[in-house]
Amino acid sequence: MATTETKATEERSRWAAGVIPYKEMGYWQPDYEPKETDILCAFRITPQDGVEPDEAAAAVAGESSTATWTVVWTDRLTSYEDYQAKAYRVTPVPGTDNQYIAYIAYDIDLFEEGSIANLTSSIIGNVFGFKALKALRLEDMRIPAQYAKTFQGPAHGIVVEREYLNKYGRPLLGATTKPKLGLSARNYGRVVYEALRGGLDFVKDDENTNSQPFMRWRDRYLFCMEAVAKAMAATGEIKGHYLNVTAASMEEIYERAEFARDLGSVIVMIDLTIGFSAMQSMARWARKNGVILHLHRAGHGTYTRQKTHGISFRVLSKWCRLIGVDHIHAGTVVGKLEGDPHMVSGYYDTLRKNKVTADPGRGLYFDQDWASIPAVMPVASGGIHAAQAHQLLHHLGEDVVLQFGGGTIGHPMGIAAGATANRVAVEAMIQARNEGRDFLMEGPEILERAARWCAPLRQAIDLWGEITFNYESTDTPDVLATPS
Repeated sequence: MATTETKATEERSRWAAGVIPYKEMGYWQPDYEPKETDILCAFRITPQDGVEPDEAAAAVAGESSTATWTVVWTDRLTSYEDYQAKAYRVTPVPGTDNQYIAYIAYDIDLFEEGSIANLTSSIIGNVFGFKALKALRLEDMRIPAQYAKTFQGPAHGIVVEREYLNKYGRPLLGATTKPKLGLSARNYGRVVYEALRGGLDFVKDDENTNSQPFMRWRDRYLFCMEAVAKAMAATGEIKGHYLNVTAASMEEIYERAEFARDLGSVIVMIDLTIGFSAMQSMARWARKNGVILHLHRAGHGTYTRQKTHGISFRVLSKWCRLIGVDHIHAGTVVGKLEGDPHMVSGYYDTLRKNKVTADPGRGLYFDQDWASIPAVMPVASGGIHAAQAHQLLHHLGEDVVLQFGGGTIGHPMGIAAGATANRVAVEAMIQARNEGRDFLMEGPEILERAARWCAPLRQAIDLWGEITFNYESTDTPDVLATPS
């Protein structure tokens, strides 16, 4: 029990003018028990030489909440203890010399309700340039249900999307129009029609297909929606094309989205690069107007891919679920883009499950209760093809959009044949799964049997069956295997 004199001494020390360590200002509290309503963060910190890990953690807590570099008397005008973030645990990262996971708790009152812009400005706004750290990465967050419920969440979610489309029991199939730049609007529409009539559910614009001199957006929308209407009439299925409404201003984004809606499009697309506030505005528009909202994560790799500095994609997934997009590209495991299977599994659970249990082996540092906020449909794209159908179903499950771009449009028999190959491959695998077969181990045999009566699938397997992209992932779990 501290005496009155000791407390007075500590009080004088805390309020002495000048510079004192962040630990001594109260940002390091190893005995702190996080509250149910706290927002929790796991940061990977790499301190500069001579900076102790707990001081580095306290500095991150301080600089992302209330602190500055020196003692300020105006702290006395607030209940500063309530508003201080609290670093409460630091653990070494296995297999590294100078990396640590710092756990930091933030009181819910530090954040504006329903604003990703405010949340991110607080958590990542300043600390990533802090000189006391060589590198800093936000690995994971726990969003308390009390805060999550202040957000709209996905405009529709997986269940409602399937009801809109009347498609159940299998992954949805898509493709990105190729080449994504240079086609005229009419030729672009021809690609869309061929892919949809061949068996795909969706075709999409890509991230940099906006309104360039060779194809203005209004012309593209008109020819694409003509193609969608003709494909729906030819197949009797609901079809869609992700019309990219990304533009230079919100006024232009709304103009494009409203034109797409008026043409009867069931889905529009935005790029991550439009920014969090614009994304939230579009999510509200999409719910109000009954239009599915697809997000292309354009630019994310500039800050999610590196192991020691930036933001994990699982954190971006959580932000985007709160923002309210219906789709987000989330990795393929077997494609050409970055994706460790354990980490991708963690992303998909973060997007789709209502409750997610902490699992360090999949990069999940915290339990997460989404409090019934709708799920986001993950999108798998980038170097995938029909011969991987068994692997894709195994790794990614049923509630996913499988987008075969080159694996549709590059088919030697034409675009429609490429789409047919993908549809037959996926449906053959779903049937095998529903029959109780070990579809992962028997996958090549299942595809070979289906290819006996489907010439497009036969050609797809012959052309791409041996194509793989086996490179080591940069973002992998930090858990070391325990010898048995």
